[in-house]
Formats: sequence, structure tokens, C-alpha cells
Amino acid sequence: MPALNVVAIECVADPETCVLGVGPGLPDDAFDHDGQLTKRDLRASALARLTPVPGEQLWDLGAGAGSIAIEWARTDPCCRAVAVERTPERAARIAANAAKLGVPGVQVITADIGASLADLPEPNAVFVGGGASVELLDRCWERLSTNGRLVAHAVTIETEQTLVRAWQAYGGELVRIGIERMEPLGGLHGWQPARPVVQWSATKRIGR
Repeated sequence: MPALNVVAIECVADPETCVLGVGPGLPDDAFDHDGQLTKRDLRASALARLTPVPGEQLWDLGAGAGSIAIEWARTDPCCRAVAVERTPERAARIAANAAKLGVPGVQVITADIGASLADLPEPNAVFVGGGASVELLDRCWERLSTNGRLVAHAVTIETEQTLVRAWQAYGGELVRIGIERMEPLGGLHGWQPARPVVQWSATKRIGR
């Protein structure tokens, strides 16, 4: 019987390397994207309400760069995520981002959201980053497990009205988030507001 060998490896980052933690809100430039990205502050807010739990399943619908699915998966090796994106170039980018950020197990599906829902595993959490419709939110709520969380964002008035309707139907929290960043203003600096985002979040309880 060969003797047991134990090998210990210490991984040390180069001094110039920016080490990324597993907490929500990675820098935007950690992701390769074409502008379709849930920005850092909004992403942190969404993930706080999605509440990643080891072993649970997330749907990231209309995933763009896949930032929500990737950050969900990074919180624990047992967290599972599926990212649905209809544009092949963006879907490929999601897979590349997931591999680069250490979670190659994120499942990427290239399809229209509506056509893919029936085949997805039951979710414990769902994120809809934009373009939410009444039908989509109703279908997501129906598939959501008990104690599951749903978060959706809206930028347009039309989608905002959809989220108000969902809030009236299912309860939860409806907030409007406005963020301002310091930008050059002539030779000085001033606050540049970003477009406000309406966020609806709700937890599915027994009997809802």
C-alpha cells in the first residue's frame, strides 16, 4: 500500500493583481460587455434581494453580460445559475465572463426567454433585467418555488407600469433608484445623474 502523500499549495496573487471578492457588486470592468450590463450599484441591490443561498437555483433572464448569474454563482460553489440570452454574441460573452471569473458551471441558453421557460429547472430566485412583461412575470411567479425571490428592473415608463401591476398582484417592495456620479464639468467637477431604475422585488410565500 503506497504511503499517503499530502500536497499543500499556496496561491499568491501578483502585487499588481486586483483580487475580486465574492461579495455582490464587482466592478463593471470585471465583465466584458457591449453596454448591456446591470451596473455595479444596481447589481448589488438586486443580489441583496435575490439572497443567494448555497444549493439554490437562479434564472437570469435577458442576461446581457451575465453579471447577475455570475455573481450569484460566485457566492458559493453550490449556487447554480442559468443565464438566458437570445443574442448569440452576448451568450458567448456570458460563457467567457463566467469562465474568466471562476464559475464556468453557469449554464448559458441562447433562446428567446418565453420559449425557454418550460425547460428550465425550478428556480429559487429569478432576475429580469429589462423588458419585463405581465405575461413573463406571471409565468416566472408561477414557476418560482415557495420562499423564492423575484427581482425585476425597469427603465421605461411602460415597463415601470408592468412592475407596479406585479407589485399590486404579488406584493413585495417597489423602489426607485437614482445614482449620480462625479464627472468633469468644464475645468471643475459636478454630479452626473444616471437614468433612474425602478426595482420590484418580492418573495413567494405559501398560498401566494
